[in-house]
Amino acid sequence: MPNAVVVGTQWGDEGKGKIVDLLTESFDVVVRYQGGNNAGHTVIIDGKKTVLHLIPSGILRSDKMCVIGNGVVIDPDALWGEIQGLGGVSLRDRLLVSNRAHLIMPYHKAIESAEETSRGAAKIGTTNRGIGPCYEDKIGRRGIRVGDLLQPSLFLSSLQSNLKIKNRILADLYGEDPLDEASIYSHYVELGKQLAPFIQDTVEYLSKACEDGKNILLEGAQGTLLDIDHGTYPFVTSSNASAGGACSGTGLGPASIHGVIGITKAYTTRVGSGPFPTELVDGIADHIRERGAEYGATTGRPRRCGWFDAVVGRYARLVNGLTTLVVTKLDCLDQLEEIKICTGYRDEGNLLKYFPTDMGILNKVEPVFETHPGWMEDTSSITCHGDLPEKAKAYLDRIATLVGTDISIISIGPDRQSTIVLEESPRLRDLIG
Repeated sequence: MPNAVVVGTQWGDEGKGKIVDLLTESFDVVVRYQGGNNAGHTVIIDGKKTVLHLIPSGILRSDKMCVIGNGVVIDPDALWGEIQGLGGVSLRDRLLVSNRAHLIMPYHKAIESAEETSRGAAKIGTTNRGIGPCYEDKIGRRGIRVGDLLQPSLFLSSLQSNLKIKNRILADLYGEDPLDEASIYSHYVELGKQLAPFIQDTVEYLSKACEDGKNILLEGAQGTLLDIDHGTYPFVTSSNASAGGACSGTGLGPASIHGVIGITKAYTTRVGSGPFPTELVDGIADHIRERGAEYGATTGRPRRCGWFDAVVGRYARLVNGLTTLVVTKLDCLDQLEEIKICTGYRDEGNLLKYFPTDMGILNKVEPVFETHPGWMEDTSSITCHGDLPEKAKAYLDRIATLVGTDISIISIGPDRQSTIVLEESPRLRDLIG
């Protein structure tokens, strides 16, 4: 059975939560493979809104298994709160948490907040949830893993070792109060008892699921341009948000992945600092922001808005090996008389052939735009691609041509039902039947 990755092709917030929830109907297992509770995936079903930060979006379908993979960093307080917040959703034998996933500790959040404050005007735009420092400790081989919660003596030893270093950093470098070992220990051990029924070797579970012929949907957080290696460094997240992270973040081998579904908005947004060539700073940006409710699901921060960037789209296709593309929030452009698409960048008059890795260049490039007529019609209740306004179809066709892949799903509203699936897309049909 085919396994597929769902990945954001921009700077995150592309609507992956809704699309994963939609696609989950055709899969048996949904896996989150990287990031932490800095991500917010919003799912709306029959008007009821659910925001998920760690648990895969497929959890809202009662017959699906959900896995938090080893590549995720987990704040146990946030996870337990999310589990409790799901209320009537049954999680028994449906949610697994990797024992290899790393724990976000209170000192991670304290250090990140202090460091971000010290940057002044040069802030990265972090959510201050301890994601980056946790990944730092993971790479530095100082990390504490979820499975350690089930071995209190091992957990205590690791905590003591780390706190000696972290408290010195907090006190000597940032002038902050040291953290209390006893209170952290008792609180985390209690959380470990609460989470114990969910903790498992998920690598073994996923391998067995493949052997049993089950198909798996792998869900990334953030987006390609926030990938630690391939994004707009240093204004990125701390993990591999591109499709390649699905293998290292779950333990599935590359041969187990049969396709990559890219999610893109019909325009572009990003949160926090960093280059954004097509950014709008006028009334059109305000219009798009309000129409699209462009405020962070996790932080509430207003998102920066701009025109669709086909240079970013092409780059995301190359980095992720996109099989097909999903376009979300098309309806947010319904009231615009003119809509622009960035087809390239100029640097000092020269047309760039590739997405630049030099942030100094990306910060000053001049986007090359082409202008398309708006359709000035309400698309939010349309259920068939053929019923879309001709100008909307032309706009989508142009995006597909510029990015270099077909469009198989179009979202025209936040609810699960506000979606157009192009049944004639052979690439999507190969993945979901």
